[in-house]
Amino acid sequence: MTERSPTWYIIKQSTGNCEIVSSKQDINNQDMIEKWGPFDSQGDAIARRIGLIRAGKCQPK
Repeated sequence: MTERSPTWYIIKQSTGNCEIVSSKQDINNQDMIEKWGPFDSQGDAIARRIGLIRAGKCQPK
């Protein structure tokens, strides 16, 4: 059995900031407002987060 590499999610928190987390982390955070993903690579998640910031859906850190 081979171990799958983690998938990545973008989590919008109540503060308006979006974090990129792997599927190996606890993504069931009570501060979470919205979630996008899964993405196959961290790079894909980063690119999508930039788009969400430009669209006004997330605040930059």
